[in-house]
Amino acid sequence: MIGAGSMLRRGLVGCAIVIVAATMGCRAAPPPVGARILTDWMRAQYALVRAERLSPPVASRVFAYGAVALYEGVAAGSPRLRSLAGQLNGLRELPRPQPRERYDWAIVAASAETTLLKVLFKEGLPATQVAIAQLGDSQIAARRASRPVHDRSTAYGATLGRAIADWATGDRFSETRGLAWKPPRGRRYWVNTAEPQQYISSSLSAQSEAVSLGNPADTLTAGAAAERSLIVSRPKSARIKTLAALNPTGATEPYWGRLRPFALTSMDECAPPPPPPYSEAPASEFYRQVKAVYDTGSTLTPEQREIALYWADNPGESGTPPGHWLLIGSQLVGELQLDAEPTAEMLVLTSVAMADAFISCWHEKFSWSLVRPVTYIHRAIDPRWHTLISTPPFPEYTAGHAVQSGAAAGVLTALFGDRPFADSTHVSIGRPVRRFASFRAAAAEAARSRLYGGLHYPISLENGLAQGECIARKVVERVKTRASE
Repeated sequence: MIGAGSMLRRGLVGCAIVIVAATMGCRAAPPPVGARILTDWMRAQYALVRAERLSPPVASRVFAYGAVALYEGVAAGSPRLRSLAGQLNGLRELPRPQPRERYDWAIVAASAETTLLKVLFKEGLPATQVAIAQLGDSQIAARRASRPVHDRSTAYGATLGRAIADWATGDRFSETRGLAWKPPRGRRYWVNTAEPQQYISSSLSAQSEAVSLGNPADTLTAGAAAERSLIVSRPKSARIKTLAALNPTGATEPYWGRLRPFALTSMDECAPPPPPPYSEAPASEFYRQVKAVYDTGSTLTPEQREIALYWADNPGESGTPPGHWLLIGSQLVGELQLDAEPTAEMLVLTSVAMADAFISCWHEKFSWSLVRPVTYIHRAIDPRWHTLISTPPFPEYTAGHAVQSGAAAGVLTALFGDRPFADSTHVSIGRPVRRFASFRAAAAEAARSRLYGGLHYPISLENGLAQGECIARKVVERVKTRASE
């Protein structure tokens, strides 16, 4: 028979066990960050870039700063990752978490990203701000952290996001807004041939609405407007400076080469060789380059047409070329079953390399201001020839698709090696999955697509890929993500 005292002692022990268990439950570490949190943000940014009709250079900047915020949110709670402070140009230090306090690092990353993107998209469409807030709120709410951990993590993430936004303000982007650009004159120099009725109709997305001739983002000449040219997705105010839609009648970001790069130390680090001297003599190297574009465009096969259209990545229709490569990276996360840490590394290194690729490429474009093939061909070979894809509103040399694809493929190869992969980025807009033997094979096809589209000389593609590969090597060499490195 058990006595009352013994029963009381057993009851007290049982209560103590329950109390300890409950206390340990409250103090248990939050579950680890899932890679899905990071890839959801990349897909969201792709959609926002598309909705805002951003030019590729501006898109690359948004992607890069966004990837840094996500990475730093994950790295702050990881013993294996190191901060990028002191490694990226101008990023001297970042706020650190309080020692011996518990954080949910998924909340930190989501809060940092939400805070940063609200700044970068402060001039965005109302739906853009709502989308940012909704994704951040839903990710944070799904964590079900205790109130102290929730509040502490949200506050630290917001502090981190504001610090990265402050760093971004020093990259000279704002100084280039609204600067007038006077194009050089001469037969060797680029002239803008982009006509709104051609460019806009090839860049339409699912959402469209009629706009007036006075729309600042899509200036039309009265009397020369075609019916299709009056349809443009989501017109934007002329007051918008940081997120202005690509304007086919102007020069796209002529001063982008002045921006502070992320990892490059100077603009001539990966500079390509000069283009061939301009000449209209049939025996010249320049004429040979032009003739290659003309002959290719005049005899396109169905497969070549598909390649050109697949990699077009027009603003408004897609998340632009850098968004395409980041979606390729996001697809690899599931295929390779990556967790959050290698996902954060991949996204930040790839996006930083592509951002530097656009700065380096645009520096070359507006230094040489080289004439586009369509202008030369109409002048010296065939005035009735036309390109498959509308020529974009910026100079020719080097090819932006080639440079940024070379940079992205170089980073992905350094991280994952030569491996085959499938790309389903454009399934949603009716283009089938494409399969590639390697990242560099995909980059080579992306570059070649611009020859098929009639937009670039072969030398611009060849030298552009090499320029991008050089940038990838600099990023991988200089930006160390592992604490043990």
